[in-house]
Order: sequence, then structure tokens, then C-alpha cells
Amino acid sequence: MNKPLRRIAIFCGLLVLALLIRDNWLQYVKADELKADPKNRRVNIERYATPRGDIIVDGKAITGSSKSKTGDYEYKRTYKDGAMWAPVTGYASQAFDASQLEKLEDGILTGNDDRLFFRNTLDMVTGKKKQGGNVVTTLNAAAQKAAFEGLGDKKGAVAALDPKTGAILALASTPSYDPSAFAGNSDDDAKAWNKLQKKNNADDPMLNRALRETYPPGSTFKVVTAAAALENGLYPDADTKTDSPDPWTMPDTTTKLPNEGNLPCKDATLRVALRVSCNTVFGKIGADLGKDKMLEEAKKFGFNSEQFTPVRSNASNFPTEMDKPQTALSSIGQFETAATPLQMAMVASAVANDGTLMKPYMVSELSTHNLDVISQTEPEKLSEPLSEDNAQVLQSMMETVVKSGTGTRAQIPNVTVGGKTGTAQHGIGNSEKPYAWFISYARLSDNSSPVAVAVVIEDGSANRDDISGGGLAAPIARDVMKAVIDSKK
Repeated sequence: MNKPLRRIAIFCGLLVLALLIRDNWLQYVKADELKADPKNRRVNIERYATPRGDIIVDGKAITGSSKSKTGDYEYKRTYKDGAMWAPVTGYASQAFDASQLEKLEDGILTGNDDRLFFRNTLDMVTGKKKQGGNVVTTLNAAAQKAAFEGLGDKKGAVAALDPKTGAILALASTPSYDPSAFAGNSDDDAKAWNKLQKKNNADDPMLNRALRETYPPGSTFKVVTAAAALENGLYPDADTKTDSPDPWTMPDTTTKLPNEGNLPCKDATLRVALRVSCNTVFGKIGADLGKDKMLEEAKKFGFNSEQFTPVRSNASNFPTEMDKPQTALSSIGQFETAATPLQMAMVASAVANDGTLMKPYMVSELSTHNLDVISQTEPEKLSEPLSEDNAQVLQSMMETVVKSGTGTRAQIPNVTVGGKTGTAQHGIGNSEKPYAWFISYARLSDNSSPVAVAVVIEDGSANRDDISGGGLAAPIARDVMKAVIDSKK
């Protein structure tokens, strides 16, 4: 071979080699990135080429699929009671991707998950189209309805758990949105989407307030402070008088920490202090224990850590850098203390479950379209914030709150209810309306506790005292607890 031909052959060989390298690079190294590229329309076309699997509550689908009328997407997502279930399902949209369970379990719902390979192969052999699997949730439809309807046109959220397992029974957030409104790819879908965006809607209906919003928890945090006092041996039981002057001046200051109204807070017992919600008692407990012990107890309840249900919940916050006055304020749910409704449901749940906190979760199992189980969630212990003895002491205190304190509107006939009200001040100089809180659990005659609940209401005619939590939030918690109890009969 002469020299020019040899050069041409080598050059062509290098081109072929470069082509092979490029082809393998695209198929194997860049495949996942290209598949996830939002500009790759083939991915979405394939995603909506068949009906999606369903999200299941109480054995019934709360989602569906319908034929698209236009465009090259064959099917689009539909929702039953979409606004009520949006904090659980999220959305799946031909134009705007997906969120929450729809996003996290997209592989199962579309049928593309590797765990469905065998089932899809059998279907292909028998001539059936590929079908998506199902996501079976832990939600209780009656509890969700009670939560959503209880919130009504108020801005707020509800989270309810099974204390024994950590299963999420209700997750409501208002105002909400209907994911069906923008499930397609039309101009109307785009208009509906844009109308819901925060820049165009101050109420931010697409914010999942139960998981993604942190609020000052106010006096509901006193349950954590009471737990810290018992766990650290500051006071031996619920009925020993505390060393709590009223008025009480915060350490290193001349500032007195006020109580709301004329309350019997001087040297009050833990039981009385929780029943009438004494700032002086619990602020002083926080200062006496110090920031390190308070932080340690808060972390045991789940503060300062994100939760994955599998939908991510924001980390609640207990400050890590505080002086003594700030520790006192943090210990009554003020200063920089902030919590999601899920977090405060976890607090009530741990108390109800004799001191053991279970990891919250909302997916019980993943299954094929013909209900063969692919994977199942097993309950998992997260921590032990209290000993069993101290948890039972705290139960008796919370039950006093509902029997004869600020939480009487949470009472349920023939059911023992424990709870704590809270009113969280916020805004510059506490100028905004306070948040109304209520956390609670129900205990049956067999001593089981099937449900723990947290309710927060951002607005409304809240007075600046703990009775607002009892007046606005407690009735919602009561109805959610009752719905769970009645559904088990």
C-alpha cells in the first residue's frame, strides 16, 4: 500500500474508532442524563403512552388515566378529590413533570422500574401492553376527609400518625389545588399552572404545609420541655412543685417572661403548668437544663433532621447557638424554634407510644398491576425520646389538659384523649395573627393508641392565648381522631 492510501486508511480507522467511542459514550455513560433531559420529549411520550398505575388509599384508587384528546401524549393523569389528596399524591403533568409520590414512584407507576421487568416480559409474551404498578399508601380516607373539611377555607395543615408503626394516616394542607387542572399539555393547562405559582398567588396553594412549612410551635413545644425535665431528673414526677417564681426574670437580663393571663403558675407542678400553659415554668426549665440538654431532647424527637416519608419533610429547628434567655424562649416554642406539622405529630406520637418514636412513612407497599407485592415497608424505630415510665407520666399530664385544661374541645366520648394547645406569636413585634396549634393522641379502653394528630392554623380569629389553639385547632384534631377510631370498628 502506498503512503497516501495508508494515511487515508489510518484516518478512516480513527474516524470509525471515534464513532464507536462516541456511540458507546452516548449509550452507556450519558444514557441516564439524556433520559432525564427535559428537552428529550421521547421520554415523556413514552411515560404517557400507557395508563399510569394508581395510588391506592383504603384499597381504592384515588388516581386514574384518561385518553388525551390532542397531541402526541396518549394518556393523561386524572385525580379523584384531587385537592384533598394533593399533599399525598403530588401531581403528574405532561407539561410540568411530576412531584411527591407521583415523582418518587414514577418508575413503578409507569412500569419502567426494573422490579417490574419479569411481569412486563410475561405481558409482552402474552401480547399485553406494558402496565404500571400501584403505590399502596397508609392513608386513612375518613381521617383525610375529616382533616381537609375541618381546615375548610382556613390556611393550615394536619398530620396524623399511627403511633405504633409510624404510618401516616392523614396529611392535609390548605389552600390546596387540583392536580387534574394541569395534567395535560394544552394552553388551558399552562394557564392553570401559572395561576397556582407563588408569584401569582400569595396563598401558595402548591406548598405542602404539612411537610414543607415550619412554624413556631408555641406552647405545644412545652411537651418536649416537660419530657426533658423528666428525662434529666429535674423533677421526679408530674405533681411535685417546681421552683418557679411568678413573675420570673430571665437569666442575665432584667426582662420578665410573662404568662398569658392570671394563671396559677407560681411553683406550679408540671401537671398544672401544662394544663394552664405556664411560660414561666417551662422557660425556667429550659434555662435550668441548659441548651445542650434541651437540644439533645429535641433531636430525639426528630428536630434538626429531615424526614423522608418517602416524600421529604423539611427539618424542624431547635437552635444550636443560644444564650440563657434564648434557651428559655426556645423552650416555650419561641425564638428560633420551628416545626412542621409532621414533626409535632411525631412528638405526640412518641408520648402516646410509651416513649418510642417510629419513623413516619406513607407507602405501605408497591405492587404490580395485578397486585403482586414488589416491596413492603416495615415499621422502623427512629428513637426513644422518653423512658416508658416518663412517657406515661407525660401522658397523664396531656390527658389532664384535655379533661380540665385548655384542650377540652378535643374530648371524645368513651375515649381518653391527651393533648396540648399552642398559640405561636410571629411577625415584627408579634404584630401578625398568631398560629393556632393543637397536638393530641387518642387512647382506647384496651390502652392502645391508634392515632396521634397535629393541627396548625395560620390565620383566623385567634386570640393571644392558648385557648385559641383549643378553640380553632382542637375540634379538627378531635374529628380526625374520631374518624380513625370509627374506621377501625
